[in-house]
Amino acid sequence: MKLNITKLLFFAAIGAVMTTSCKSTPELAYVHDAARDSASAITGEFTKGIQANDLLGIYVESETPAATIPFNQETNKIAVADGVVMNPGASAVSGYLVNNDGDIVFPVLGKMHVLGLTHAELAKEIEERLVSEGHIIDASVTVKLMNFKVSVLGDVARPGQIVATGERLTIFEALSMVGDLTIYGQRHNVTVIREENGQRTIGEIDLTSKDIFASPYYYLHQNDVVYVEPNMKKKKQAERDPMTMTYISSAVSIVSVISSVFYYYILSKYYQSKSN
Repeated sequence: MKLNITKLLFFAAIGAVMTTSCKSTPELAYVHDAARDSASAITGEFTKGIQANDLLGIYVESETPAATIPFNQETNKIAVADGVVMNPGASAVSGYLVNNDGDIVFPVLGKMHVLGLTHAELAKEIEERLVSEGHIIDASVTVKLMNFKVSVLGDVARPGQIVATGERLTIFEALSMVGDLTIYGQRHNVTVIREENGQRTIGEIDLTSKDIFASPYYYLHQNDVVYVEPNMKKKKQAERDPMTMTYISSAVSIVSVISSVFYYYILSKYYQSKSN
């Protein structure tokens, strides 16, 4: 009977471990409900267009490089000789900062309203004006975002700010750049705070579901804040007295010492009785 109870307890423990493992694996896996080797159309927008406080890099090219000098900051820097500014019309700062009204001041062309335009649309507008106003006959313009940054907070390995080099950044790319979620990070409800066009929106995404690819927060935008909330286990640990484990460990040690003393006392009594 004793052996049967022992076996029963052993198999019950194994079953509990297996049940726990099966339950926790989907909770930790990303997009676990998506069929492998499947294909679907890519949706979503990389950006909502140029926003206030964007820092734009604008580069003008031509088969006549000399014609582009007034329009390119790299070749039109402020030159100083013996304390005298040689080119007062040039800029000492790389990039064009979009002001709160959505405007930039571009060399020669003057003030331009760029709010909401895509980078391709702004490039085309500058090209057309350079050609139509007779500045460059074969202008080719490239516009890039120079301060694309996203903040990732909460239960990730290395919380902090990410500076992206391109215009496209997915939630998974951002998380990989901060070392991924910790084992305690909740994957079902990651929060994304977004500020665009004078509005703040707070969204939620589920990293474990394939529905994430259709979310407007799958592609992160300029200045997004990503927050990974800790799970209930970590929250409960945080609520406990930090000395609790020390107290428990001390108590276990004391009980162990008392048990050992009691055991040796009983053992000595037993041998005394045998000798008598």
